Amino acid sequence: MRKSNVITKVRIFREAAPKQSQQILADALGVSRQTIIAIESGRYAPSLDLALRIAKYFKQPVETIFTLKDDE
Repeated sequence: MRKSNVITKVRIFREAAPKQSQQILADALGVSRQTIIAIESGRYAPSLDLALRIAKYFKQPVETIFTLKDDE
């Protein structure tokens, strides 16, 4: 599977939150735990809808959680 061009900080924000498991986050967002795993590992870039819901969940601007890799 090809890596995404999106750099994600979802794991950082999830682990900083008290008692926040991948399953709890997945349930809150209406996705599978496997989706959260794929996003956190960089194997999957979330849709715009999901990226915005993740940002809203963590009360952060979407650009704080997701950025694009620089093309060098």
